[in-house]
Amino acid sequence: MLQALWLNALHTRTPHTGGGIAYWRPNRPRIRQYLARTMTPAARPRKAVKRFAAARHAARVVVLAVLLAAALGSNSPGATAERIVADRHTGLAIYGVDPVAFYTRKKPTEGRQEFELRHSGAIWRFENEGNRAAFIKDPAIYMPRYGGYDPIGIARGVGTAGYPALFSMVENRLYLFYTAEAQKVFLADPYAAITAADARWPEVMKDLPE
Repeated sequence: MLQALWLNALHTRTPHTGGGIAYWRPNRPRIRQYLARTMTPAARPRKAVKRFAAARHAARVVVLAVLLAAALGSNSPGATAERIVADRHTGLAIYGVDPVAFYTRKKPTEGRQEFELRHSGAIWRFENEGNRAAFIKDPAIYMPRYGGYDPIGIARGVGTAGYPALFSMVENRLYLFYTAEAQKVFLADPYAAITAADARWPEVMKDLPE
């Protein structure tokens, strides 16, 4: 078939003028187009198939990365649920004191029943709707560190509930203490106390009631 096409092209010539002299030039057949029309599906370029395979591989990589991140996160200490100092009868967190008021009023302020919120397995009360809204927006900021447990007790391997009347603020975070003596020890070197409490907190938290 290709030989027939080429022979036909040799007999089909077109005039060409160059330098004022007319001569004949054979017409070249469009062999490449002909081959594209007659090529079998198996022999055609498979760019689309390759692109699909690459996209599928990329999707698999993304899925595996997400699963791996989830698995690592579930085993990390930060993934463990927080333990909150809460009354076992009423369920009130930190004795019903407004956690946001420590930042706005700089002192413990009793929350009101009409401004309640359930979070992390406890009921939090607030002085007003504005404080409640602020807590909803960023509870991790306003909740006391270690859920309200005394950091000095935690550093010693014991989970003792702190009292709102005994509090300190360090780098815009709230810490509650079991005794005035524990608060004094904490304030003598708060960063050392926090480092020690952070190291023992996952261990202590396992023994606390959920």
